[in-house]
Amino acid sequence: MSEESPRKLRYAMVGGGRDAFIGAVHRHAIALDGMAEFTAGALSSTPERAVMSGRALGLVDSRNHGDWRALLDDELRRPADERVDFVSIVTPTDTHFPIARAFVTAGFHVVCDKPLVQSSAQAQALVEAVAERKTVFGVTYNYTGYPMVRQARDMVRDGTIGTVRKVVVEYNQGWLATALERDGNKQASWRTDPARSGIAGALGDIGSHAENLVATVTGLEIETLVADLSALVPGRQLDDDASVLLRFRGGARGVLVASQINAGLENDLRLRVSGTLGSLEWRQERPSRLVHYRLDGAMTVLTRGSPWLSASAQLASRIPAGHPEGFIEAFANIYRGVFADIRAKGAGHAADPLETDYPRVEDGARGVRFIESAVESSREGKWLAFGPGHAAG
Repeated sequence: MSEESPRKLRYAMVGGGRDAFIGAVHRHAIALDGMAEFTAGALSSTPERAVMSGRALGLVDSRNHGDWRALLDDELRRPADERVDFVSIVTPTDTHFPIARAFVTAGFHVVCDKPLVQSSAQAQALVEAVAERKTVFGVTYNYTGYPMVRQARDMVRDGTIGTVRKVVVEYNQGWLATALERDGNKQASWRTDPARSGIAGALGDIGSHAENLVATVTGLEIETLVADLSALVPGRQLDDDASVLLRFRGGARGVLVASQINAGLENDLRLRVSGTLGSLEWRQERPSRLVHYRLDGAMTVLTRGSPWLSASAQLASRIPAGHPEGFIEAFANIYRGVFADIRAKGAGHAADPLETDYPRVEDGARGVRFIESAVESSREGKWLAFGPGHAAG
């Protein structure tokens, strides 16, 4: 496929049936720029529901499958120029690894929801498979797709706030303030089940976003951490509240909070980065604003769509300033970066870094190592080096 090819990219989706919130978000985001079309799928863990969902969403019967293995087998039987270009995986975490590994090994590009997988061993295996097959692999840490997050990243990297000293990231929700998993809530049930969600609850579900947001904006590397993970709703098996202290290479300090038991709160993700010359603050619930506090000047509120923003922030904006733009557009920015990378690989040339701005499999793998380290630190009650099994002393 050449870069100039007029045809849309074709994609398959695994999971994300017609009643699934996140599946619809991904499909809307992919459709936003008109660059890819929904071609095939295996949309549920139950074959009957998968086929019913596919029909309801307009898939033709020949590309509407009861499970992901049948989807993969069918794509491999097709001529190369009829196959899908990438696969979007929007299933619970416990299924990410086998599905992603199978499609990568078969040579397909992949976009996977977070957390990437359940263990660092699985994550490393995926990193190696992607490197071997030279496929594109995106991870939907969607908050890094917001224009003002990219503006904050560029301002930190260009020295606007000086040397970073302190980072505070909080992700607070209230939807799990009661034991919804006991009332049959599907999303609560798998997220609080160790067999489905893995070793972490809130830390994995939303703490992984918080870790990625810090890494993306600051470029800092965690050196050591100490964590306090709790299940504050009685009887819950996984953490619903997490507090983590961070020490970064180079001397900066950080605090990460991930909590889903804050009654009444909605999706309160916020970041503050403080340096020697100033600070930046961003909130997901007011995503079009970035507040810049100066050491020796007035506070400035930067807004999305303004002509004086960085190139990456401007590229991530689709409509003029003052018009609301948000969650789905942020997802779409991640996908747009993936699409540019797929087309560049198809054309056989290096991709433009400005256009291919999205979280990679390596970012997902780092997130898994962070989760493991925090869980281990909380269990042992001590500072740990970043990475599983290494005490900091």
